[in-house]
Amino acid sequence: MVIEADKINNNKLEVKSKIWVELKGEVIFGGGRTAILEAIDECGSIRQAATKLGMSYRAAWGKLKATEERLGIQLLDRYTGGRQNGAFLTTEAKELLNNYRQFKAEVNKEVDKLFEKYFNELM
Repeated sequence: MVIEADKINNNKLEVKSKIWVELKGEVIFGGGRTAILEAIDECGSIRQAATKLGMSYRAAWGKLKATEERLGIQLLDRYTGGRQNGAFLTTEAKELLNNYRQFKAEVNKEVDKLFEKYFNELM
């Protein structure tokens, strides 16, 4: 079978994949929760992070709360009032983020290798 990529526009075939972790069919962690934690780390607030991501506070907090319950760890330290007002990632959350990023990067490398192996003639 021979399929040609659009050579006029110089388009190149690419493979895309999404990786997430589940427990008993329920999402524990993936790209969405990664984005929420990264935004909280940047903004220092669940509400500001949710707004930045175009989602409600309730949705963002609900996803993180579900992850905390399923993993049995605390992802955020939350403070109200005073100098440290806001939300901050716990050591466990930072470790989870780091591990997920590394895992995803390695999976993507392997997916790219396999794509090249099986679809090289199309590229």
